[in-house]
Amino acid sequence: MTKKTDEQSLPGDRESLMKLHREARRRRDAAALMSQARAEAAYEIERIEIQVARVERAMDPPLV
Repeated sequence: MTKKTDEQSLPGDRESLMKLHREARRRRDAAALMSQARAEAAYEIERIEIQVARVERAMDPPLV
């Protein structure tokens, strides 16, 4: 995990989160299997998906 990932706060709107999700998936898919870069991208995807779930639950009506 990089320092940038630790310090970066995620946006609070679904559209921005989905853009970040697509970018992180591209990085993960481009990285070599079993590499540190792939693991970091996978962790970032996880963080983004958790934030998306929070945003969707807070919608009125909730999407989840």
